[in-house]
Parts: sequence; C-alpha cells; structure tokens
Amino acid sequence: MGRLFGTDGVRGIAITELTCELAMQIGRALAVLMGTSGGRPAIVIGKDTRASSDVIEAAFCAGVCSSGADAMCLGVIPTPAVAYLVKKTGASAGVMISASHNSVEFNGIKIFDQNGSKLSDEMEAELESLILDYPERIWITPGTDVGKIRRYQNAGDVYISHLLQMISVRLDGMRIAIDCANGSASGVAKAFFSRLGAEVLLINATPDGTNINQDCGSTHIDMLMDYVVETRCDVGLAFDGDADRCLAVDEMGELVDGDKLIAIIAKSYKEQGKLRHNAVVVTVMSNLGFTYFAKEEGIRRITANVGDRYVLEKMVDGGYNLGGEQNGHIFFLEDATTGDGLLSGARVLEIMQQSGKKLSELAGVMKRFPQVMINVRIPHHQKENWKNDEVLTSLIDQREEELGDDGRILVRESGTEPLIRVMIEGKDFNRINAIAMELSDKIRERICK
Repeated sequence: MGRLFGTDGVRGIAITELTCELAMQIGRALAVLMGTSGGRPAIVIGKDTRASSDVIEAAFCAGVCSSGADAMCLGVIPTPAVAYLVKKTGASAGVMISASHNSVEFNGIKIFDQNGSKLSDEMEAELESLILDYPERIWITPGTDVGKIRRYQNAGDVYISHLLQMISVRLDGMRIAIDCANGSASGVAKAFFSRLGAEVLLINATPDGTNINQDCGSTHIDMLMDYVVETRCDVGLAFDGDADRCLAVDEMGELVDGDKLIAIIAKSYKEQGKLRHNAVVVTVMSNLGFTYFAKEEGIRRITANVGDRYVLEKMVDGGYNLGGEQNGHIFFLEDATTGDGLLSGARVLEIMQQSGKKLSELAGVMKRFPQVMINVRIPHHQKENWKNDEVLTSLIDQREEELGDDGRILVRESGTEPLIRVMIEGKDFNRINAIAMELSDKIRERICK
C-alpha cells in the first residue's frame, strides 16, 4: 500500500482524516495527471449517501476545475455505475466518493482510469508523488480557463439499461427481498429487478445521510434473513453502501455468502462451457469448503491476495472471466471492469430461474467449513509490527502445525481499516474458536500498547 492509497483508494475518517483540503488536492493532482496527454480532461464523479459525501464531492470538484479539468457529477449511484459511465462518456477518469461497507464516519475516494478499471499501482504512486512530494508541479488554472461542473442527467437509468442487456431471462413469478444498506443501491435496485419481472420488497432503502450500513446490508445481514422468512420470499439480496458487493439469503433464511455464490456461478458457467480456462480466482480468505468444491467439480482454484484489485489483476493476467471474494465482491470480466452487486445478484437469480431450483438447493454444491474471524483494532503506529514479534509469530506457527490439513490460520492487516484480522478455519469449531481467541488476546497483549 502507498502513503495515501490503500487496497481500495484513499480512505479515512471523513473531514478530519480525509479532509476537504486533501480531497481538493487529489482532484487537482488527478486533473494535472490526466491533462498531460493534451486536451481538457473530464472526470465523472459519483457518490454514496453519506452526509460527508456531498462535502467531499464539492471539495474534489473544486480541485478538478481549479486545475483546468471538467467535473461531471453523477449524483448518488453505485460504484460499478461510475466504472461503466467512464467508458460510455469518454471521460479521462472516474471517481467514486464512498467508504463502501465501512460505517458512516468513514469516507473514501476510489479512482478509475479511462477504461473503467481501478488505477494501476504506478498511477497511484504518481498521484501520491505529486501530492506529497512535488505539490509545486500541480498547476492552478487562472481566470476563464477553469473547468466546468456539469450534472449528468439520469445516470441511474442509463446504468439500469446497461445491466438489463446482460440478463437473458425474465424473473416473472419470483418474489425477492432486497436490503439496500441505506446506500447507493437505494435509488436503482427496485427499478432494475422490477423491470426483469420480479416482485421486489425493499428494506433499508431510505438513506438520511447517517444510516448507511447501520445494522443493515451485506455487513449486517440478520435483518434480511428474518425478513425473507417472514415475507415468504424466494430469495434475499443484500448490498453494501456503494453496491459493489452482494450476499444472498435462501428461502429458509440461511446466508449464502460470496464463496457459495461464486461456486453456484462457476458450476453453471462450466456446465454451459462459459468458464474460461476452467478456472476461478478467489482469495486466501476463501473458505476451505471452496477448495473441496473445486476439486469435486474439476475446476481450477486460482488464489490471489485479499482485495478486489488483486483478484482482478490475477483475472486479467490469466485471462479468467470469473472471480471474487467471500465478502460478496464478484467479478464478471466479460461484462464489467469492477465488482457489481446488482449484476451478481441478477446472475444468481438467472441461474435459479433457468434451473428451476431453489437457492438452498443450488448452495448445497459447497459445504462450508466452520470459520472464526476476530478483528483486533490496533494503533496506527503499530501497523505491520506484529510480523516482527517472534512470540506472536511462533504461536501462530505452533497452532498451524497442530491443525495440520484439518484447518488453517490466516492473520493479516486490513487494507482499509486499522485492524488485524485473525481468521481460523477447521472441522472442529470449538478448537478453532479457542485458537482465534488465544491469538487475538496475544495480539492485544503484544501489539496494542
């Protein structure tokens, strides 16, 4: 990770860490970087429903225009819509103002290149260098040469029409519940799935600037699990704040996580001859059950580091068309350049409709190993230090050896929050839970000083 950019753009506590001054400077630097190829750059900008998103959008647009580029504001819209509209409008770059699944006090700036792909590491480093090392190279445009701020009309409708072209079946007769996390999906989800013919019941689709991801959406799915059963829906879909993730709930109220969704889609793709190189890209966080599923189905499991950018890099490098993460980021590289929660949900509903099977039956293709995840918050000055603590690393090695082939341990730092994530999998839940608590306590003792 760079000095400003993490695994998913620039992120921090809104206004105090991700300040208006920083947002403006990022806007200026991006305008300068895009302007080096000649002509007047145009940057499309979307946002989620946080109250701080309006403030950061205003500062970012001021930076863009003060350095001679035009800002085209899309309004509240999912992240994948920004990636799509960069290409459709011919813009030089795209920006999403969002902290995705994080709570409301956070915000972030994600940047896409002219092809709708996340900026390369090299371009991020160049932006960081302009902002942090050579701010004198960021020019300010005088007088009437400043850029203009425009509002793109009906961005949501354009995005929905684009998605509809990719779904081959009608969903008539299907009753679905959708949790919009009071985020970016709130204004587009019902229209999209209704136009496919489904009966749609929405929850958490009334954003007020403060309630994004608050006890709802893909990070708090219990409400949807109960709602699906109470309203006798065929399926439930849960999105995160910027709608690039999707998790599902079957008709019995059971969670179907990203690993199982990817397994369902991979099996269907293989049967249809659509799975490129007979392979799927997942991360090191993918459940051990996915490994067993892939072996049984004769599908190659390609492993990437945690983070959607790393999954996408593996997919592009290997020419694979399907990949994703347990958290609900799913990538269809033939259709989109980034994860798209609405598209992922529609793909699963498409398979249900084509097969005539309930989601619980489809999800049975993969048996999930018990998994325990504990997040330990650490001080910023202690980042990466745990790797050099011999007492801690020796304990991890010892417990891994004890688990052997019946489990695994993964300890890693979050790329978006000051957390160390301790993840243990194995056949014996009580055993892995005890190990997870032991390691978490040791991290607190050794690192959180």
